[in-house]
Amino acid sequence: MSIHIYLLKRLLYTLPLLAGAITVIFILIHAAPGDPVDYLIGEAGADQEMIDRMRSQMGLDQPLVTRLWLYGLQVASGNLGYSAVSGAPVLTLILERFPATLLLMATQYTMAAVAGIALGVLAARNPRSRTDNVITFLSLASFAIPVFWLGQMMILVLAYHLNWFPIQGMTNLRRGYTGYAYAMDVAYHLTLPALTLALSNLGLITRLTRSSMIQVLGQDYIKVATAKGLSERAVLLRHALRNSLLPVITVIGDSLPGLIAGAVIVETVFGWPGLGRLTLDAINSRDYPLLMGMFLFISVFVILINLIVDLLYAVLDPRIRYQ
Repeated sequence: MSIHIYLLKRLLYTLPLLAGAITVIFILIHAAPGDPVDYLIGEAGADQEMIDRMRSQMGLDQPLVTRLWLYGLQVASGNLGYSAVSGAPVLTLILERFPATLLLMATQYTMAAVAGIALGVLAARNPRSRTDNVITFLSLASFAIPVFWLGQMMILVLAYHLNWFPIQGMTNLRRGYTGYAYAMDVAYHLTLPALTLALSNLGLITRLTRSSMIQVLGQDYIKVATAKGLSERAVLLRHALRNSLLPVITVIGDSLPGLIAGAVIVETVFGWPGLGRLTLDAINSRDYPLLMGMFLFISVFVILINLIVDLLYAVLDPRIRYQ
């Protein structure tokens, strides 16, 4: 099967998956306690006629099944609706925040993958040695530490006491940087939130790489490569590491939904203006259209990442074919 037919079939398979995700998310959001009309009215209060008119405008007076059907038709036409709080198009609000979250996730993934794979290979060279024990202890500790606690400790020690990094935000608005200075300012503000998320994933990647490398290093073709006189570096990096990365890539792809949940916490702690903070604001204000749009956008993003992960399998292991 060619890669084009494989991609087409995978994309067609996502349609019922998205329909199921929309149904489940829609029911769960509307079953949650709280009324968006109460939030919009606030403490000012309103008479019953005004409340009924607002509920009618937001479609809340319709049965749940009718609202779900109308929302499905709306999404099928490419319209994610309008925010109940700001009135802005949901897709516009999401696309405004998405670059910040994408930058945070890509940076932390790169940091965690590079450091985790390097530490895993280093530990697998001499299992149960002092180096392996130290790396194992540190990886287990980073895996066990809660993200919100780690983020607060980062702010308290590195930002507040040592003043090495800014406490919150994505840029220094008072400076008004542009061009290269702006990019460096964003990188400066990005360091702590990306490091917090990377450390929470570092332990898992390190442990998986170590275990997979030890298993691969015991294979016959590795012994043949060593017997041919290849250097240890060539055996580790050229022959063993490539075949050891399949489980690591699988776990990275599967961990993406949980990572987005972690990004909500980290973006809130560090004041990072991404999708995480937008989701939290939508939850607090019972903004149903924005919440639905957020979860739908994240679902599509996760499906695409999993598709890319499946394509990487064949790149790393030529024995895998598209079927």
